[in-house]
Amino acid sequence: MSAHKVHIVLHISTHEYQEYYSGVARNVAATASDGRRIKFPANILRPFISHDGIHGEFVIEFDDNNKFVAINKL
Repeated sequence: MSAHKVHIVLHISTHEYQEYYSGVARNVAATASDGRRIKFPANILRPFISHDGIHGEFVIEFDDNNKFVAINKL
C-alpha cells in the first residue's frame, strides 16, 4: 500500500472552522497546489486550530483507497 500526498494551503477563519466543528459542514474542499480539487474530513484539522483559525501549508496523505493516513503542517 502506497500513500498519495497532496499539498494544500489553507486559510480558514475561526468562524468558518466553527461551522465544521459544530457539524454544519463535515468536509473541507480545497484546491491542491497541483490544481486538483480535494475534499477531506474537517476533523483532521483539529490539531492545527488556533485563536485566528487555521492557516498554513499542509501535506495530506491518503492511501490507495483514498482513505486518510496523515496530515502534516509545513
